[in-house]
Amino acid sequence: MTYSNPIRRLEALGQSIWLDYIRRDLVRDGELLRLIDTDGVSGLTSNPDIFEKAIAESRIYDPEIAELAAGKADARTIYETLCREDVRIAADAFRSLYDRSDGRDGFVSIEINPHLAHDTEATFEEGQRLWSRLARPNVLIKVPATNEGLSAIRRLVAAGVGVNATLIFGLPRYLAVAEAYLAGIEERAFHGQPLNRPASVASFYIGRIDALVDPKLDALVAKDAPGSDLARRLRGRAAIASAKVAYHAFQDQFRSPRFRTLEAQGARVQRLLWASTAAVDPLDDELKYVEALIGASTINTVPLRTLEAYRERGEPEARLEAGLAGASEVLSQLEDLGILLGTLAGRLEQEGVVRFTHSFDVLMESLLRASPPV
Repeated sequence: MTYSNPIRRLEALGQSIWLDYIRRDLVRDGELLRLIDTDGVSGLTSNPDIFEKAIAESRIYDPEIAELAAGKADARTIYETLCREDVRIAADAFRSLYDRSDGRDGFVSIEINPHLAHDTEATFEEGQRLWSRLARPNVLIKVPATNEGLSAIRRLVAAGVGVNATLIFGLPRYLAVAEAYLAGIEERAFHGQPLNRPASVASFYIGRIDALVDPKLDALVAKDAPGSDLARRLRGRAAIASAKVAYHAFQDQFRSPRFRTLEAQGARVQRLLWASTAAVDPLDDELKYVEALIGASTINTVPLRTLEAYRERGEPEARLEAGLAGASEVLSQLEDLGILLGTLAGRLEQEGVVRFTHSFDVLMESLLRASPPV
């Protein structure tokens, strides 16, 4: 079937579009089903930042918050009740797609408490608890890919829990996430457990890379320092170059004899998911990252405004594999200028955890005011 809608045409190129947004009216009032039917939206991601805005900055949840508070629920219970309900409704909306695609698409992600990002055991236990409480096969538990999170990811995969490994900002961390997934699947194989579940994706963050690198390049240009001409040419290129190199690594990982052996037993590819793909520079086109990152076996998760912009003027074409040599050269040239993406990726990971923790705490404070004193 040929579609006029550019979003639907991405399917033929092997890319899924997921929505990076959740709110009660979206999932209850039919809007999500419309996006699934009209645009082919095939999944949804959430995080503490999204839930904080949805709950604290709207009145939609007030009646349920008041009811829970009247029943003596504390702030954490209120938060979990609201989030789990939204995720359940969204997962049920995607369930038929999940079944039709044989578990390839139709997923909804929910993140663990960000305060646990550096605690392997607590992350593992929280992931299992959320998975059990939600009781939906098309839910993915988002786990920050910190050093401590990597072990939790492996253990959760081995336990059969669907995992979205999140806050990935560079190639070394992506490779570690892929290794955690493969090791978890191999553990299941060793124990004779089915390998066609669980599903997993690896969320590689895009826009925040340029948001951190470009000011450093601008500083070199402003000082007319050695390499300023090169710095000017590299502006706005670090994120896409990083994604292209990561995609090449993804292909190597999941075309390897190691994975082929697991695939023959039913294992599925851990797809790369591009996150934070709304343009960060106001001078850039809103669709800069979306257009550049189209490739087979990938997912792009976008906010509503970016989805709407792509529906209006997207130009689908497989571009992700083009220019790999040039992408590697960009990363090498950045290093020549003293911009070490490996070091910056660690900073971005830390900032991501802090940001989600802050959003979580702001929401807890808001709900604490509605809940009864202890």
